Amino acid sequence: METEDRNPENRPGPWERFRRSPFLPATVLALIIAAAAGLFAGSYTYAMANPTPHRIPTAVTGVPTSEVKRVEFVQGMERALDASLELHHYDTYAEARRAVEEQKVYAILRTRPHGAALDVSGASGATVAQLLSETAPKVGDKIGVRVAVTDVNPLQEGDPRGLALFYITLAAVILGFVGAIQLSVHARSLNPAERVAFTVVYSVLGSFAIAAVVDWGLGALHLPFGESWFILGLTMFTTGMVFTMFNTLFGRWAMIPTWGLMVLLGNPSSGGAVSWPLLPSPLGEIGRWLPPGASVNAQHAAVYFRGHQQLFPFAVLAVWAAVSTAVFWIWRHRHPGGRELGDRLVERPGPPEAGAAPSA
Repeated sequence: METEDRNPENRPGPWERFRRSPFLPATVLALIIAAAAGLFAGSYTYAMANPTPHRIPTAVTGVPTSEVKRVEFVQGMERALDASLELHHYDTYAEARRAVEEQKVYAILRTRPHGAALDVSGASGATVAQLLSETAPKVGDKIGVRVAVTDVNPLQEGDPRGLALFYITLAAVILGFVGAIQLSVHARSLNPAERVAFTVVYSVLGSFAIAAVVDWGLGALHLPFGESWFILGLTMFTTGMVFTMFNTLFGRWAMIPTWGLMVLLGNPSSGGAVSWPLLPSPLGEIGRWLPPGASVNAQHAAVYFRGHQQLFPFAVLAVWAAVSTAVFWIWRHRHPGGRELGDRLVERPGPPEAGAAPSA
């Protein structure tokens, strides 16, 4: 019979006892949550608290009264906005409107018989349209040119601030990876193919619920239902598989890179709450390549620029989904879930019990 080792030299030290206890992961989690809280507040404040334009793509189809006046007007706008107007010249107004529909420019500057006109597109970015609408008449008055401002593509009545698309995308992004977390906790024994299949199932059902509530239930947005449903579903599946990929690579710490990529970086840079020209330059560029930004971009085109949908945001979502699924599938043996390993361990015979007769 073994006796308890009472030799103090053989007892584990304080650090060893702490390392083996549940207090170590709890302490690490407390520190991570504290850091995440600060980063969360900082990332959203940095992106949204004081949106400032840097470059605003603007179409030009003529000059406000004269070439000299045009230069004065543009320079006055740039001083007032503390930004540069990135001018794109078009021969006709129809070409300029097509550029707006294709989301290449945010406004159109054109001549009028007794002044100038600035056509803005609220659907392209409510914050950009508001800044231009407030600034252009003041600058025109200073140089003696009357500027008429018109919103040629306004937001829907149920979404006057242009935030509804951001909110439904935010719901799809967060519930996408939260669903994957719940599968890992409550359906841990799912095999790899089953896990991917159920990610598809909750993505299809969840995205339908989001679109149905916002459109049919609240009437806040009139969605092209099938297209918006598909975009939301693809977004949920993508973020779900991103977490599953990180769960495969990093185990129980998968929430850290998922939260950092999707929430701390992806959502503030998505262009949903603050238009890309008003975001700090790095965020404006990065956001287009992340799932939240791609989803917002696709929804904007689906709702407000029908017939001018672009392939790029769908390609971004598809690549993220495909890469995440491929990484999970290739290294699926590392994923903490599944029942195949457990079945093999149950079937594998163990050593005979003491005193048992050897099998024939």
